[in-house]
Amino acid sequence: MTYCSKCATTLEDGLKFCPACGEAVIAEPAACSVDTASSNEDAVGEKLKQLNNTKDETEGFDKADIEKNKIMAVLAYIIFLIPLIAAKESPFARFHTNQGLLLVIAAVISSVIAAIPVIGWIIAPVIGIAVTVLAVIGILNALNGKAKELPLIGKFRILK
Repeated sequence: MTYCSKCATTLEDGLKFCPACGEAVIAEPAACSVDTASSNEDAVGEKLKQLNNTKDETEGFDKADIEKNKIMAVLAYIIFLIPLIAAKESPFARFHTNQGLLLVIAAVISSVIAAIPVIGWIIAPVIGIAVTVLAVIGILNALNGKAKELPLIGKFRILK
């Protein structure tokens, strides 16, 4: 039996390319499960890349505004009210303030869910970890001067 070296799909004899991912088929069959584990890690990495493949609106912002308000954009993920007051004229800071506000709302929802016995105690920490990961992604985007939506929640607009 032959397996794709990239995605570990089982391949029929005689194929030159994997029908799942398009990778060229190597003539030798996979020798051990280590290759499969490596392929599974690649598949997980690919899924994570797809999850973070969100809309990038950076081109719609003025470069001078981005450079001037990067710090305000970062603060939007820590205390979302500061950029809303200090840089209210900056579209870049406002974009990230909206993203930060969405994270605050998710954290509040997590707190409400935590009050539910047993199920809430399991779900709330997962949401808390997700909020933390999304905040780090947002901070990195802001530091890099990108106006990229956060995965899962970034498409919602509260602040215009």
